[in-house]
Amino acid sequence: RPGLHGHRRGGSAWAPRFVPAGVEPISGGVAVSAVDAVAQLRVVTEVTVGDVLSVRCTVTNEGDGRYLLDGVYPTLPVPPHATELLTFDGRWTREFQPVRRAWPSGTWVAENRTGRTSHEHLPLVFAGTPGFGEWAGEVWGVHLAWSGNSTLHADCLPDGRRYVQAGELLHPGEWCLEPGQSYSSPWVVGVWSGAGLTPASWGFHRAVRAAGVVQGRPRPVLLNTWEAVYFEQSTAALQELASSAAELGIERFVLDDGWFGGRRDDRRGLGDWWVSPDVYPDGLAPLVAHVRGLRMEFGIWIEPEMVNPDSDLYRAHPEWALATDGYEPVSGRNQLVLDLARPDAFAHVLGQLDALLRDHDIAFVKWDMNRPHAQGSGADGAAGSHAQTLAFLRLLDELRARHPHVEFESCASGGGRIDLDVLRRAERVWTSDCNDALERQAIQWGASMLIPYEVMGAHIGPERSHTTGRVHSLAFRALTALFGHLGVEADVRTLSDRDREVFAEVIALHQRFRPLLHSGDAVRFDPVANGGVVSTHAYGVYATDRSQALVAHVSLVPGGSLMPPPLRLPGLLPDVVYRVEHVPFPGSRALWLGSGVQLTGRHLAAVGIQLPPMHPESGLLLHLTRVDGET
Repeated sequence: RPGLHGHRRGGSAWAPRFVPAGVEPISGGVAVSAVDAVAQLRVVTEVTVGDVLSVRCTVTNEGDGRYLLDGVYPTLPVPPHATELLTFDGRWTREFQPVRRAWPSGTWVAENRTGRTSHEHLPLVFAGTPGFGEWAGEVWGVHLAWSGNSTLHADCLPDGRRYVQAGELLHPGEWCLEPGQSYSSPWVVGVWSGAGLTPASWGFHRAVRAAGVVQGRPRPVLLNTWEAVYFEQSTAALQELASSAAELGIERFVLDDGWFGGRRDDRRGLGDWWVSPDVYPDGLAPLVAHVRGLRMEFGIWIEPEMVNPDSDLYRAHPEWALATDGYEPVSGRNQLVLDLARPDAFAHVLGQLDALLRDHDIAFVKWDMNRPHAQGSGADGAAGSHAQTLAFLRLLDELRARHPHVEFESCASGGGRIDLDVLRRAERVWTSDCNDALERQAIQWGASMLIPYEVMGAHIGPERSHTTGRVHSLAFRALTALFGHLGVEADVRTLSDRDREVFAEVIALHQRFRPLLHSGDAVRFDPVANGGVVSTHAYGVYATDRSQALVAHVSLVPGGSLMPPPLRLPGLLPDVVYRVEHVPFPGSRALWLGSGVQLTGRHLAAVGIQLPPMHPESGLLLHLTRVDGET
């Protein structure tokens, strides 16, 4: 499959043949030039090596006429013995669902046209040796660091060679290279491990940390108001909610949808980014002052890439919608995409958001995107997804430059925009709109193969899940959210006295282990399956120097035997002795009588720990610390 798709007028230059034209050193790697004098094209391939392998191709039109570009796909070879694939499917509220498949021959392709990284086709694929697991087998991972449309392509050629291509999916006619013009593909990021998936994923995690966006300070425990009040907002009610949150030890209060314009439901108001006088007659200042007086940070929700037809903005500028002339605009969730590639629309939104952040003491912005692109054309009539994605990134960059103290979260109906490109600009991602703890176990498991815990938004939701209707114990909900950037999404004003105690204890426990959770190496252990259904998850974090670890062992559904198999913990220092202690979890009755045992890392990896049987939807938390001497 060609790595460059395109042609000149009349169909010529459709199959270029490049020859080397030079190599230059760049920071961390090299830039290799190649030219085709007949097609009048130049390709510069940048390759850097560090915690990850990064590759990007830039195509330049060196001819006198236009070159119609259909796609540029950097190609990474994988060896012939990588005969299995791990890919990720999903949907809204069920993101990051891992799918294992044999790859003896043929081609696997995933294409995404949603204008974001999408819930359905995460741009991430792992190839590995047969039967590779979390701690065994060779693994090659490939991720496209791009927040828009994408194509992933894994191919086994008849001669046995294998490769993975990744690149931006361009709509027909979306990119035409004028003479002298260039197009750069998104960065393709690769990782490798000779010891399974878990060590491979550390490369991606270190790349996120190396980007430097997460500023090194503790990630504040937050309360998000959505599932507490929805659109029923008032200053008095939210002040009461904030007071209850502060009493639990919450450190950041985030006001979700409904604070602006005529936004009393999800059918109107998007685009009118001014504080609603109907809901806040005195503005947001009294609420912000109350929150800050409680020693919490204040955060706010926005969705700047969208517009409701029922809004002042759309009534004034219907031409700003990303729609195609001659067709009825395609709405989704009662909204249209706002064409931020238009300089006037971009300047308007930037001005409104700049004023919002300038005039209020806001430390955090939840940036949402609640619908995909569909049949959207820019002002020139060509497809507008590429330009819109660049405009989104440029808007976020500009706001960060003007307000460097503000942190941003990438949200797109939950986990619809999570990639290493947006994580160069955002301190947090909203992993899923689903706060159901049972669903979250699988979602966060998959997400941890790409992102570290400190950027993974994980909330303790209400007793009854908003999205599934399931009821879970507070202990199970809290244990599930503990490994992430912890938040609360429930009406804490209505908690019983006992539940308030549990919430406060869980938050204190998270704060106790937060330095380890948000700096160590995330680890996963091969799940236990019963009839093809995963019955047990075990995961945690190891300190980078392996001086301590925190591990959760979670029962999801009834297992195939009364006793779970021993929990084996590879990856610790083999000749070091560890003390293994049960951390009593607030609200849980789980007990392990073996707490305090001292075992070597070698024993923990080869033999493991026998844990007691547990009820479904419950778990144990273990803390391992290095001790001196022999046992």
